[in-house]
Amino acid sequence: MATGWDPRAATDPEGGEWLPVLDIPPAARQRRWTVLLRWLLLLPQFVVVCLLSIAAFFVTVVGWFAALFTGRLPEGIFSFLGSVLVYRTRVGASSMLLVDRYPPFAFSAPDHPVQIELRATPLNRLAVFFRLILMIPAGIINNLAQAGWFAIGWVFWLIAIVLGRLPAPVFAATAAVARYQMRFTAYATMLTPAYPKRLFGDEPVPQQAVRSGTRPLLLDTTAKVLVVLFLLLGVGGHIAGGVVDYGDDEKDDRTAPAAVTAG
Repeated sequence: MATGWDPRAATDPEGGEWLPVLDIPPAARQRRWTVLLRWLLLLPQFVVVCLLSIAAFFVTVVGWFAALFTGRLPEGIFSFLGSVLVYRTRVGASSMLLVDRYPPFAFSAPDHPVQIELRATPLNRLAVFFRLILMIPAGIINNLAQAGWFAIGWVFWLIAIVLGRLPAPVFAATAAVARYQMRFTAYATMLTPAYPKRLFGDEPVPQQAVRSGTRPLLLDTTAKVLVVLFLLLGVGGHIAGGVVDYGDDEKDDRTAPAAVTAG
């Protein structure tokens, strides 16, 4: 479909659980000047994503009640949330240096290199009711992976400027983080009943079954090590942030009595 997602059957043609798919072409050369100015050029897109995310939050609340009673998202809500997810994924892929082409200011962009595939499926009402609790473990992993990538992303930015492209392991590890975020958001907004998984990539498939650079998403040892590094950096960043906050609280506690006495 024009928006990049396809509401079809609930399961993989070979059977088993079907996960939302991210399609991105293999790592290719990028214009160095667009890499240099990437995040500056994307500022308008970040504003649009922020506004769409606010709207999507309220639509998701409505969709939660609808799914709780009907066992599925209404077509209009599924269409809107799916379109927002496509938009956010394209902007995210560009910001993470996975593609060089600027994302359009439109939901429908069938010729854009970044596409996702969703399938409208029935939802388990019990899983919908407890969605906020069930999504916590995946949310933690998603948060750590994202934080870790952005902690070291400036290194990838410099590499891309020098080489004019991302090395294959960096591309694969980055795509793994982007895909996991897409799957987590799809699960959180009830676009899929499938719990986010396969952060470390997919199993190899016959060559004729390869659809894109991320379908399947294959990570070599270096790429998997990078994903682990992202998670560790994310953990380290949260610990460091907690230590700083704790230190500030202790400082405030020590200075408060002195301030009272001085008064």
